[in-house]
Amino acid sequence: MDQQTDDRQDGERAGAERESGPDPVDIYVGGRIKLRRTLMGMSQERLADALGLTFQQVQKYERGINRVSASRLKHIAQALGVSIAWLFNEHAGAGAHGAAPGFAEPQTGFGDDVNDILQRREALEVVRAYYRIGSPAARKSVYDLMRSLGTDPES
Repeated sequence: MDQQTDDRQDGERAGAERESGPDPVDIYVGGRIKLRRTLMGMSQERLADALGLTFQQVQKYERGINRVSASRLKHIAQALGVSIAWLFNEHAGAGAHGAAPGFAEPQTGFGDDVNDILQRREALEVVRAYYRIGSPAARKSVYDLMRSLGTDPES
């Protein structure tokens, strides 16, 4: 087979994939990229600049429209300060209720999915404010306070 035939067949396969929609794994990884970027307060433009891309390409990665190559995944993970495995948290066997980044123990009581909670603006603002607390002792006190307030005394 010549190179043109290989390229055409690859393009036909890619077109067939697009007709049926993005792969669920691509959507999940894109969502994890967006989650981490948002938690960091990083814009799509800033991530794109760090990767030498356009913000539109970052948007396509985050939506799962475009697949992320292995080398690009490595660069994205580095830019976001996480491991590649973090981007595959659920698919790597940790489950949908894995720990939020930076917290010492898994969180419970989130309902359907911790990622759904972290997509809410209020939750993101709380997480950002928490990480702006410079003193580890003060941060632990705030964490303990939040846990105590979140505990239902009736249960």
